[in-house]
Amino acid sequence: MSEPMGSLPAELSQADVAEACARSVFLAQTLERYPEQVQAAVKARPLTEPTTEAWLKQRWGDFLATVDAEPTLHAALRQYRREVQFRIIWRDLMNWADLNETMLATSAFADVAIDGALSWLYEKVCEEFGTPMGCDPVTGAHVPQKMVVLGMGKLGGRELNVSSDIDLIFAFPSKGETEGGRRALDNQQFFIRLGQRLIQALDQITADGFVFRVDMRLRPYGQSGALALSFAALETYYQDQGRDWERYAMVKARVVAGDQRAGQVLMESLRPFVYRKYIDFSAFESLRTMKDMISREVRRKGLENNIKLGSGGIREIEFVVQAFQLIRGGRDRELQQRELLNILKELEELELLPSSVVKELREAYVFLRNLEHALQGMEDKQTQVLPDDELSQTRVARIMEFDDWAAFQQALDEHRNRVARHFANIIATEDEEGDSENGVDDGCYELWLAEMEEPAAIEWLEEKGFENPEDSYKRLASLRDSRTVQTLQTQGRKRLNQFMPLLLNALMDVENASETLDRVLQLVEAILRRTAYMVLLVENPGALTQLVRLCSDSPWIARLLAETPLLLDELLNAESLYSPPAKEELQDDLRQQMLRIPYEDLEEQMEALRYFKKAHVLRVAASELKGTLPLMKVSDYLTWIAEVVLDHVVDVAFSNLVSRHGYPRRADGSACDTDFAIIGYGKLGGIELGYTSDLDLVFVHQADPQLATDGDKPIDNAVFYTRLGQRIVHILSTQTPSGQLYEVDMRLRPSGNSGLLVSTLQAFEKYQQNDAWTWEHQALARARGVAGCPDTLQAFEGIRHQILCTPREKAALRQQVVEMREKMRSSLGTPEIRRDEVFHIKHDAGGIVDIEFMMQYLMLAWSAEHPELTQWSDNIRQMEELGRAGVLPVEDTEKLREVYITLRSTIHRRALQNLNSQVEGSAFQEERDYIQSMWKKVMLE
Repeated sequence: MSEPMGSLPAELSQADVAEACARSVFLAQTLERYPEQVQAAVKARPLTEPTTEAWLKQRWGDFLATVDAEPTLHAALRQYRREVQFRIIWRDLMNWADLNETMLATSAFADVAIDGALSWLYEKVCEEFGTPMGCDPVTGAHVPQKMVVLGMGKLGGRELNVSSDIDLIFAFPSKGETEGGRRALDNQQFFIRLGQRLIQALDQITADGFVFRVDMRLRPYGQSGALALSFAALETYYQDQGRDWERYAMVKARVVAGDQRAGQVLMESLRPFVYRKYIDFSAFESLRTMKDMISREVRRKGLENNIKLGSGGIREIEFVVQAFQLIRGGRDRELQQRELLNILKELEELELLPSSVVKELREAYVFLRNLEHALQGMEDKQTQVLPDDELSQTRVARIMEFDDWAAFQQALDEHRNRVARHFANIIATEDEEGDSENGVDDGCYELWLAEMEEPAAIEWLEEKGFENPEDSYKRLASLRDSRTVQTLQTQGRKRLNQFMPLLLNALMDVENASETLDRVLQLVEAILRRTAYMVLLVENPGALTQLVRLCSDSPWIARLLAETPLLLDELLNAESLYSPPAKEELQDDLRQQMLRIPYEDLEEQMEALRYFKKAHVLRVAASELKGTLPLMKVSDYLTWIAEVVLDHVVDVAFSNLVSRHGYPRRADGSACDTDFAIIGYGKLGGIELGYTSDLDLVFVHQADPQLATDGDKPIDNAVFYTRLGQRIVHILSTQTPSGQLYEVDMRLRPSGNSGLLVSTLQAFEKYQQNDAWTWEHQALARARGVAGCPDTLQAFEGIRHQILCTPREKAALRQQVVEMREKMRSSLGTPEIRRDEVFHIKHDAGGIVDIEFMMQYLMLAWSAEHPELTQWSDNIRQMEELGRAGVLPVEDTEKLREVYITLRSTIHRRALQNLNSQVEGSAFQEERDYIQSMWKKVMLE
């Protein structure tokens, strides 16, 4: 190390170099690998001098002078980043800069890098496509349009971390077209392409590294929304659909690059959305909801050692400050600032918080942010988690100027405890703790604590309504005497002894108390080492009541809760538990949950998706058991959950591949905005998902298979989409600690398992026209685009309509469908020898599949004459449309609909009891007779 450093300016003593290298692996590695660049950087401005915005702009000018093409722009940005990061982290970790300088310098560096890249790329894209023209937002004149880049979060507040991603939103003033290019291009398309190139310039990992991880998920509609929106579209979205959490995000928004003048017009137009004219006490309810989300996230991810997200962390301070901004910012304009420390000062002056509270929050914020920079600067890595290895702990203590880790930990705990206390006081929820022992039968304590003899205990259980008192006693005794319980630490044993009597008391209110006890004990055994869940149930009697009720009604739910105890959080709010959200709310919920998980963290993305699915499926099941959701709505909700998950999975997989290889390209050379779609077949396509349904999927795309991606490591478009398909299947079907998201079946793709995993739309259409079997056209009747690019989904629907409307010879078609049905029945139905004993609701004669095959035959036979039949992919609405078209008598379609719903409802209910689709041989005789009479009428006569 000493050799390359020998030529550096004398201001860097060997002692300084040794100290810096001891504190940071990143600094040591940079000195070792890039000695010449470090020497040039220190020569350009001594490390003893502050890092100012003016100098950052001047230094970027030096790098910009070397740029003559897009690849050299990428290289210049990354070399600039290396130099600036070295300077900022050195000054911070050596305590040569205070927190304010570090935050301002890092934010200014981001501003310069974004604006520098944008300015260069704008000229380049204008050369290719012409200059976008439109209405000036101030004068109304017809003028060239430029992009406005909003920085959100810490970048917007000029509080960026030393190793942080950046949250951006792209906007442009007005609609219009480009002028001066080979052909006119819509302004939105121009700015989407410019935005894609800007993201690549900053985010893509090359041999020189990267500049910033760019996160665009705060834009309207998240990853499914357009990459760039006009001012009018942004204003309309926030006015009509903006959520409370988006108000929080917009508090920090700032124009960081592009057209500053137009950007200020945009910010003024959005101000009424963020700051209400009145004191907005309605915000408290959303604050409580967000507090609950924080608590769930901490529990799910085990984040107590995370100084940002854990209790008493940075986010709680930010949350307190933003709460006052949203509630009072419309009236007290002093609060309409972005910098947290400035707002804390205003809260004190406005007497909204006592001086002592402000002082403690300020000191804690400075301490925690300095600690955050220490954690990140050691390896130039985005982390807020305290280290558990001794070397890293020693480094942290040294940077934070403590003698040892223990002294540092004590100071940290004091700050976090103060923050947690103030957070709880300011954002308090009602009834956080209940009187858990109120009304509990004394016998519950005596039984669990073994203060009753066995005969008396059994007699007591019988008196309290336990239908199998002896079995229940044995199960309780077995648990109490188990090795796991015997080896619990004092706190864990105390919590168990608090919880079990409450459970026994709650069991007295259900009819099948012994059976329910067996089911709940699966959960108890699963959480014996994680007794925080017991605390949750002890402190929330309502949640315990819901737990017992649901486990009484369904062993399937009991097993789900035992497998994923975190779902107990869902029981805290009975109103939301029995009111599953519609698709738009599902999208919003998933978007909020995923905002804090980097796309590159695939493992955490997968875990969060699995929790999201289970939590919402639990709500659907609870609602069905309670009778608040009819069958049709149950399937709708289960299907919406799958669609929302699939849309997010496409975004994650596509984003990860683009970061490595760039965007795939269309025939005209433009970058694809995914141009990929997932087609759902079977139950997913027919909007008839059940609780355990797999997903029948087909993948298609519209990119040019002869072209390659536009990144620094290009691959053929065909390879890109194959990898995209593989990644999607991996995310969906891999077994993780939380289980599998969905089982995926790809056998319905063209040529089945021997075919390509992802087809072009043209190849899909050609296969359907020339090579598909009749049964594949039957399957197409139940197919539907479910996720991905809207244009590709629309193109698929056109192909489906065309294929279904192809004229067919009815007699031959009927014969083929009947033969296929007979094959299925013989392989999947009940053997003839057992048909008197068992009826398979789905596969036997007179079952669900008979109805499905009739619908598919009628769709293929009559769509040429009645094209309106193809608008639906689900059996129920196909039946109704067939009645309207006169293909079947309306009375028959209504009766079929009634019978079909009866059989499907039975399958749903049995699934919640962990039962299969086989019932007694005499069941549903009237329904079966009717289905068979219709089969004869439609398929055999």
